[in-house]
Amino acid sequence: MEREERLSRLVDYIVANGSAHVEQIVETFEVSPATARRDLDALADQQLVTRTRGGAMVNSISGDLPMRYRTVRQPGEKSAIGAKAVSLVTPGEVIAFNGGTTTTVAAYEVGVATAGDERFAGSVTTVVTNAVNIANDLIVRQNLRIVVTGGVARSQSYELVGPLASLMLPEINIDTLFLGVSAFDLEHGLFTHHEGEAAVNAALVALARRTFVLADSDKFSATAFARICAIEDVEGVVTDSGADPAVLDELRSRGLEVHVG
Repeated sequence: MEREERLSRLVDYIVANGSAHVEQIVETFEVSPATARRDLDALADQQLVTRTRGGAMVNSISGDLPMRYRTVRQPGEKSAIGAKAVSLVTPGEVIAFNGGTTTTVAAYEVGVATAGDERFAGSVTTVVTNAVNIANDLIVRQNLRIVVTGGVARSQSYELVGPLASLMLPEINIDTLFLGVSAFDLEHGLFTHHEGEAAVNAALVALARRTFVLADSDKFSATAFARICAIEDVEGVVTDSGADPAVLDELRSRGLEVHVG
């Protein structure tokens, strides 16, 4: 296992358990005590965990980790969601992605499709994004035109946030927005962890002619701080086969299109 992957998994392990001792890390990750201590020191230096005597514990920002340290949970499910998202794209339209692990995978799938799918031959599809990693991934695709919103980049999510984005967004049209969320609350709406991201995401929703939420099944039981919008503000959701059928029936009863990848 590469060190960066191990660090990502170690953060997840500490967040899930609240804390970890060196002995537990040695056993779980099959590393030496010296390596375990170095890994904990590295994470503590970046304020991802709080170092304790003999181990480490979660701190106040552990729920909002830099994307490079997030293990992509349910990678197969996210790929299936991404493939389903491709089927919802009309070649030549203007589509948009906000940041996040699921939207990053979906954007990659769209990029692959535009290079090899005959549907996209002879047309240029415009991608608007406030995620600099997505723009970087897609800029090499010749059948895509990439438009990046303004703003200040957040290292946790690679999203551009702040008032600069509001200067540009009112000047463009978006046909289809693929919206990643941190939590999908049936009662209160769609949420993310940071208020700046929520503001830009809400502006994207307001601009888009239709919005599909890309949410793997664990988002329906998650919580997050900042509200993006109400469920009634979006047209549909794309999720995986692990989603609770009762939840999907509830969404359909409220008029949403439900697509299962």
